[in-house]
Amino acid sequence: MIGIPLVRKFVENGAHVSIVSMDNPEFAKRIFGDSVAFKRLDLTTEANCREAVAGNEIICNLVGIKGSVGIGQSKVASYLVPMLRFQTNLMEAAFKESVKRFVFIGSICSYPQGELHEEDNVWNGMPKQNDRIPGIAKRIGELQAEAYLLEHGWDAVRVLRPANVYGPFDDFNPASAQVIPSLIARILSGENPLMVWGDGSAKRDFIFSEDVASWILESILKAPPCVPINLGSGNAVSIQELVELLKKIIRPSLEIGWDASMPSGDPCRQLSIERARSLIGYEVLTSLEIGLRRTVNWYRSDKDLMKLK
Repeated sequence: MIGIPLVRKFVENGAHVSIVSMDNPEFAKRIFGDSVAFKRLDLTTEANCREAVAGNEIICNLVGIKGSVGIGQSKVASYLVPMLRFQTNLMEAAFKESVKRFVFIGSICSYPQGELHEEDNVWNGMPKQNDRIPGIAKRIGELQAEAYLLEHGWDAVRVLRPANVYGPFDDFNPASAQVIPSLIARILSGENPLMVWGDGSAKRDFIFSEDVASWILESILKAPPCVPINLGSGNAVSIQELVELLKKIIRPSLEIGWDASMPSGDPCRQLSIERARSLIGYEVLTSLEIGLRRTVNWYRSDKDLMKLK
């Protein structure tokens, strides 16, 4: 979801790009044609990571496992073990190959519960509720980068912590998807009334995937090593506001119901973006409504591309 717009931006800027993924090569071919090189490798092994990294000046680690609010409970080992393997091996390989820039994508889920998350507050408590173990995995990746800097002076790593990312090429399967793609898929499938988990009061900070890709490029040029930088909207919207906005965009006649017996996660997750403004000139490029419209339009026209993965 972030990688595809990021690759496009690199190519537009004249870079020679290699993609490493477990996806079907035909998926990459359909999207990028011959403009990139593609390798199908399992990055949980160090040897594969060394092969992937060799000869590259910039590495962006966008390998990850996304999932709905329940992943931190029902699939926690399936998340934790491969996540630790590939993020550790990939950064170790980049260190051994003396890569000039390495972008590590952290997560809003690393933060302890709170209203507004500032970067230096990440260690002020455990990540809360369902994100405890996934959040710790991301913290470990950031510590690994700092360890290389402290012991070896390797200053390549730039650390970004996006808010809740959404956009084209997301997982739209309602059984596993996060809130925005799940709601889009369910509404467009004809579900009416639409029953939504929680009471709608939980607030979330959302950022469009193409915005994240743009600021990854800026961070490579401007961000200091190993200094975590939040990327968010600067605002938190309630799930009720989100649902009403999707109703307006997709089906104004939609009826909505709330299931308060189901979990809705932390009451509020919002990122401070003051450091991003100061260090990399950050600003929000795509409003939530415009980003949602673009995501809905993509899903309507191109969702079958995902079957190639």
